Amino acid sequence: MTKSKTLVTPDYVFQASWEVCNKVGGIYTVLSTHAKTLNEQLNDKLIYIGPDVWKDKENPLFSESNNLFADWKNHATKSESLQIRIGRWNIPGNPMAILVDFVPFYTQKNEIYTELWNQYKVDSLHAYGDYDEASMFAYAASRVVESFYKYNIKKTEKVVFHAHEWMTGLAALYIKSKLPQIATVFTTHATSIGRSIASNNKPLYDYFTGYNGDQMAVELNMQSKHSIEKTTAHEVDCFTTVSKITNRECKQLLEKEAESLTQAARYERNEARQGYRSGHYDRSLTTTSGEVTLHMPRLKGVPFETAIIERYRRRESSVEEALIEMYLAGVSVRRVEDITEALWGAKVS
Repeated sequence: MTKSKTLVTPDYVFQASWEVCNKVGGIYTVLSTHAKTLNEQLNDKLIYIGPDVWKDKENPLFSESNNLFADWKNHATKSESLQIRIGRWNIPGNPMAILVDFVPFYTQKNEIYTELWNQYKVDSLHAYGDYDEASMFAYAASRVVESFYKYNIKKTEKVVFHAHEWMTGLAALYIKSKLPQIATVFTTHATSIGRSIASNNKPLYDYFTGYNGDQMAVELNMQSKHSIEKTTAHEVDCFTTVSKITNRECKQLLEKEAESLTQAARYERNEARQGYRSGHYDRSLTTTSGEVTLHMPRLKGVPFETAIIERYRRRESSVEEALIEMYLAGVSVRRVEDITEALWGAKVS
């Protein structure tokens, strides 16, 4: 006998991302497009958390308010030393947003990383670049959620924390450890190791099944980012991604298949469903190994994008570079077509 599923609507939803009120890339578009629908359902119980990178400068994407949760803000500032600003994200729906200054937590960085290793064996020893910045923001975001939860939310209320990308993975792990009553969701929009493989001009899909995420992380000096992403994917209550292609990456490189893509199983209809599958279309991509046909999924109601292959790109970056070098060397168009056909099995010019 099949058990029926009961749809449970959360009372509060926190969403943390580096791109909240901070327009950097494609994740900003994904978040801002579904904010209006979520806000209509949850009102000010939908709370976005982003980095306060603007600080004293005017941020055109954020309108600060002195009235929203003023008592809690005063408590968080004075009693917990959290430097926060509360207001509205200036996108359709104008959802509530909390911006947090993460810089003060750098003094605790070693202790934070040590606890992360002791509990989850996350490797931060090989960290470089933006890893520290992202991790300190993630920690600050988790502290904001912890403070808000203890001050404002009843124990009987259902709460979800949604972390986007490896940059907020630490926040999801902290909340899972300190506040296990909060359901944790982690979404990867494109795996960090997949991005690194592609950006290093390695054929991601030609030898896809031969790649091991852990091994490639060592080869490409991506151990720390890969470690936090993979660990978070395995530890959260629900791991999701944005497309079937990215899900394939997750299964191969993170050794974890996403539980959800469109918020419903195939053919399932429910109120929480955010989109619908609508077949696929074929798209050609010229690579250094020849022309590849990609099956691009069609989704209705949710945007689809992958950071591995840029939108509208028809050639691998290394192919573009080779063409430019030939033209600069004075090679004729006809000769370029002959060379590319011999090398890659297709005339490219």
